[in-house]
Amino acid sequence: MAVSYPINYDLYLFLWKKYRPVILKLMIDSADSPQQYQFIQHEFKDINPKEKGGHTFTLEVFKGRAVNNIKMSVVAQDLLEILQKSKKAIELTENSTYQLSLDKHFVFHVEKVESEVEEEIEEEAIDTSTEE
Repeated sequence: MAVSYPINYDLYLFLWKKYRPVILKLMIDSADSPQQYQFIQHEFKDINPKEKGGHTFTLEVFKGRAVNNIKMSVVAQDLLEILQKSKKAIELTENSTYQLSLDKHFVFHVEKVESEVEEEIEEEAIDTSTEE
């Protein structure tokens, strides 16, 4: 008989909670340019050394929700949960999309993605200023 292991949720909440101030600063600073932060590999591997698919992920957040599919990444799901508990993160994602990703070298990337809605608003502002 095959042994089935339960999916471990909330494994990474403690880690993401610890780094929440850093992540929020990266999100704020990403308004000017993409940001990076080097995590210490063992912090992730100590939590779950056999993470299915590794620890890499990409999470796109808008209005406090994931825009892309993160069902296969517990690491990304836990990050989203921490962001949803932060008033500042909710405020930041209200009008902008943020792409948060962790690569195989444990470098965390944060980029503010200009959405089509933002581009349309900017275009309208330019159009009205040229009409005057």
